[in-house]
Order: sequence, then structure tokens, then C-alpha cells
Amino acid sequence: MGREMDDEDLVEELLVTVNSARAFAEFRRTQRKECANLLRWLQLVLPLLEELRDAAPRLTDDAYRRLALLGRALAAARRLLRSCHDGSKIYLALESETVLAKFRDVYEKMHSALDGMPYAELAISDEVKEQVELMNAQLTRCKKRTDTQDMELSMDLMVILQNKEEERNADRAILERLAKKLELQTLAELRAETMAIKKLINDRNSNGGGQHAVADSTRQMVDLLNRFKEIAGVDEKDVLGGDVSMPKSLDKCPSLMIPNDFLCPITLEIMTDPVIVASGQTYERRSIQKWLDSGERTCPKSRQPLAHLSLAPNYALKNLILQWCDKHMVELQKREPEPAAETEEHKEDIPSLVEGMSSIHPDVQRKAVKKIRRLSKECPENRTLIADNGGIPALIGLLACPDKKVQENTVTSLLNLSIDDKNKVLIARGGAIPLVIEILRNGTPEAQENSAATLFSLSMLDENKAAIGSLGGLAPLVELLRSSGTARGKKDAATAIFNLVLSPQNKARATQAGIVPALVKVMDDKGLGMVDEALSIFLLLSSHAACRAEIGTTAFVEKLVRLIKDGNSTPKNKECALSVLLELGTNNRPLLVHGLRFGLHEDLSKIAKNGTSRAQRKANLLIQLARKL
Repeated sequence: MGREMDDEDLVEELLVTVNSARAFAEFRRTQRKECANLLRWLQLVLPLLEELRDAAPRLTDDAYRRLALLGRALAAARRLLRSCHDGSKIYLALESETVLAKFRDVYEKMHSALDGMPYAELAISDEVKEQVELMNAQLTRCKKRTDTQDMELSMDLMVILQNKEEERNADRAILERLAKKLELQTLAELRAETMAIKKLINDRNSNGGGQHAVADSTRQMVDLLNRFKEIAGVDEKDVLGGDVSMPKSLDKCPSLMIPNDFLCPITLEIMTDPVIVASGQTYERRSIQKWLDSGERTCPKSRQPLAHLSLAPNYALKNLILQWCDKHMVELQKREPEPAAETEEHKEDIPSLVEGMSSIHPDVQRKAVKKIRRLSKECPENRTLIADNGGIPALIGLLACPDKKVQENTVTSLLNLSIDDKNKVLIARGGAIPLVIEILRNGTPEAQENSAATLFSLSMLDENKAAIGSLGGLAPLVELLRSSGTARGKKDAATAIFNLVLSPQNKARATQAGIVPALVKVMDDKGLGMVDEALSIFLLLSSHAACRAEIGTTAFVEKLVRLIKDGNSTPKNKECALSVLLELGTNNRPLLVHGLRFGLHEDLSKIAKNGTSRAQRKANLLIQLARKL
């Protein structure tokens, strides 16, 4: 292979890269853990490079190639650490999965470069060799990790970004929680974030990669910053003014920037047919289909293994894209139609498969529903054909099939179809909800998880929220939450419950179903790591009188007090605990008196002086209430 520099220069460049990367010490909160991990790997690779510099062996082609690959990995690590050191906090939060994918890409590059390194040829000591090989084994495990972004953070962002038209009181509370979590509360923090966003916009514009690459810096990001400034009382919102240059190719677009969420992460082009993969990420259908057709079975952004290859249409995002384009007079690029032969083949298959699901022969039913599950994930055309050919009633008819695998494939097919709001209505009106609830009670673990996800999807329509609650859907969700099942199943249940209890009548139903002890059990299970999820639901429940009566025990108040006093509790834990305690204490003062007996005064005073605006307000209200007592 060609060598771009001398052996000594290559090794010296690697050392400079590592040492400059290690110079970064402070990182954004959302990526702090991963940055610490990456710095640890860089520290471990340093002795290898120092021995190479001291020994100065003549590098074989293989050794040179591997060290050059390592150099590219280290350079990527340095760029990533810099971004997490002084980059936009909002961007890093909104794109946390993308950033996590970059960390895993660095781990993969480092692993590829170090795997098979010819240590004997390089005169590396056994001690350093063992250290690097151990590190490489840890990198292998690290790149296979399936961690996802903070559920509470992503849930808060989802709620805020979906409620732009009219702000509710709950939205302001969420905004304050987000501002605290992202450390965007003080004037200095907000001005630093403003400069970081300006720099990000200008950096993107200077890349010369065309309008789609430049459009990474989004209006959505700027709007969120402006809302943070508003709740902090900062009267300055001209983030895009002044010295920030805008891409000429977007001159005709009034907002000047295409929202980042509208761009396919693979092509960086605005999406016309966005679909959701198993990891929860959204891509342009053609782009992700090519990725999957090439044999890949991981999410391109997060690098997580895909549990299934379903492609669910993201109709909500598609509608937002269409509305944005209409508002800003942007014409979407028209895509060429799919090959006619493939479409015709599916048109011929689907009616016969729908007929097969109603067959009297179990084998025919099993094969048909398995294929329908596959086809229902592939494209909106298939889902339309399935629905138009009577597929929804046929699937609903199979929900009661005694074959557990048929149940699993059937409920998963309905989950795929339910992405379409029209299908949500058809599925609910066809009588599927009680049957899905039954599978949630008695199905296989995967069927139970997908049933919980199906109920969540159906509950996006308000009429279905009420139906799921009235038909007894909350009880098995609560049971799944407190079962000994998988963490994924518990998170599916928590997400569905969170959405359902947004409906006032479902708060009482959840309480009757035993949600309070189930959430207490989740909070007590530290290994589960779902304290934030439990507290988020408690925060919704605490506004309902019947729920307050259930929650309002001295034992629960003591648990809240421990969270407030515990130095290891997250700021979000403490804020929610204060909010719930205030709600309980306002309506049942003896409970607050009980809580104050545990020396809470000092903690309230400390939070009232040093906490964030929301925490200070709650603490001060509790102090005032305590004085009246």
C-alpha cells in the first residue's frame, strides 16, 4: 500500500492526536458517560504508541495499514470529544442517537485497527500487548451495547415538539425540566448555547455539501432555544441574525433551514416516504431498504441490532413535512414509482394471503399470517392493499387463535397496520382491542410486548384512549409492568400507560388496576433503571383526586423525602418528588407534617436558594405551606 508519511511521523501523529483528544475534560451532560468511556480507551492505547515511538521499528505494510486505520479512528474520536465538549447542548440532545452511533463507529474503527495487530513485529512488551488486547475485547462488548437515549429526556422532547401551537401548563413544566437537564437556565448558559448554535450553522454552511447537508442546523433547534430563553426571562431571540450566513440555495425558503428531523440520516435529503425501523429511528424508505437489502441488520444511526425488519410508515412526520413544505412553498422531489412487476406481484399475493388467513386449515393460516406480517412492514402500498382486501377483519379473526405463534404474528401485523390513523379506526371498530388485551394477558413474551406497543399506537387517537381504558386495557399493562418479564416489556408497558393516563378517566382506572404499588416496585428495583419513568407517571397521576388518595400514604411520603434528600438522586427525580409532595401536602396537610419530621426543612431551604427556577418555586411553596402549619 502507498505510504503518505514516514513510520516515525505516523507514530508521532498518533501520539499528538491522542494527547490533544485527552485534553478535553468537561462534556455536555447528555454524552458525559460515553465521553468518559472513550477517554479511558484513549488512555489505554497510549502505552502502545509510546513503546512504538521509543522502539522505532520498521513497519511492515500490515502494521502500517493498521496504524493508519487507528489514526483515522483517533482523529474521529478527537472530533467527537470536541463536539461533546463545546457543541450545542440542544443539538446533542435532539441527535443523541446519532451521536451515540458516532461513538460506536469510533469503537468499531479502533477495534478493526487493533484486532490482529502484529505485536511481535513491533517489539511491543507482553504487558502492553495484554493491556491492548483486553481493551480490544472490551471495545467489542462496548460496540454491541444496546443502550438507548434517556427515555425521560426523549419523552419530554417528544411532548414539547408535538405541542407547538398552544402551550399548556404541563408543557411549561416540561420545558423547565428540559432546561435544567440540559443546563440551559442561566443567562451565561443560554448565551453560550446561542453561540454554539450559530457556530454549528456556519460550520455546516461552509462545508459546501449542498442544501441538505447545510440544513442540519434546524429551525426546530432554534425554536427550542427561544422557548428556553422565554421561561428564563431572557429577551433575546435573534439567533440567526448578525454574523450567521445562510445557504444561498435556500433563499426562497422563509425559514432558511430545513428542520433536521425532516432529513434522511443516510442521504441527508428531505424525506418523502419516512419509515420507522425497529430501533425507533426514521429513514427514507428507499434508503433504508437498500441498506437492508445489502444484508445489514443494524440501525445505521444507532448501530443497534434490529429486532425485526419491519418498516412502519411515519405518517405523523410525513404530515409535518408536507405542512412545512406547503407553508414555505417548497416543492418535494418526486420519486420514481417502484418497479411495476414487484407491485403487481404483491397485488396478486395479498388477496390470496388474506383469503388464506380465513382458511379452515391451520397450516394455511400460519403461513398466510406470517407472510402478511412481513408484507405489512415493507411499504404503505402493501398496507393499503392488505386493508383494502379485507386484511384487518381477517387478522382480527385470528387474534383468538389458540396457536401462540399465530397470535404473535397477528398482533404484530396489526401493530404495523396501526401506524395509519385510518387503520387505527378500523382496527378499533372491528373489535380488536379486547382481543389484543387478551393476548397482552396470556400471549408469548414477544406477543405481550407487541400487544402493549399496539395499544400505545391505537391510543394515539383520543377515542381509542377511552376505549382501551373502558375495556380493561390498563390492568394487564400494569401487570406487565410489575411482572418478572423483560426490561423491554416493562418499558413498553410504561410508555403505553404514560400515554393512556393523559386521559383523565384513565387515571382513576390505572389506580384501580394497581398502578401505584406497581410503580413503587419499579422505583425500588434499582437494577431496572426506571425510576424516572415511574416518577413521570406519578407526576401525571398526582393531579387526580382518586390517585392522590391512593398515593397519599405516610410510607410513600417517606419515599419521596428520601429521594429529595438523597445526594444520588437525579435533579429530575428531586423535581418530580417535590411536585408530588406539594400536590399531596396541599390536599392533605398531615402528610406534609409527617414528611417534615424527617428533617426536610434544610433540604427545602437549600433547593430554594440553589435549585433551578422550577425546583426553587416548588421548594418555596412547600416552605410557605409548612410555615402555615
